Amino acid sequence: MADEADPAARYMAEVERICDAEPALAPLAGGVLAALKLGIAADSRSFARIFGIEHALVLREVQHLAEVEQLTITKRDERTQRCSYAVASEYC
Repeated sequence: MADEADPAARYMAEVERICDAEPALAPLAGGVLAALKLGIAADSRSFARIFGIEHALVLREVQHLAEVEQLTITKRDERTQRCSYAVASEYC
C-alpha cells in the first residue's frame, strides 16, 4: 500500500493500479489518467510541465485515450495544442 503522506507514492500507486486494470495502456497513458484522478493535472500542457515530458508525447497519449473512450477532450487551444480533458468512463 502506498504511503498516503507521500504524493509521489500515491501517484505511482494509482498509475500501477490503472495499468494493472487495463494492461493495454502505456504507462504514460496510465499516468495521465492517474494525474487527472488525483487532481494533479487536467490538461496536456500542465501534465507535460509537471512531469518533464515532451508535450507532443502527452498529446499522443491524450488522443489515444480519447479514441478508446477513456477521456473526453473538453477544450483544445488551436495555437498551443493544449488539451483539457475529463474522464469519459467509470473505469478511472
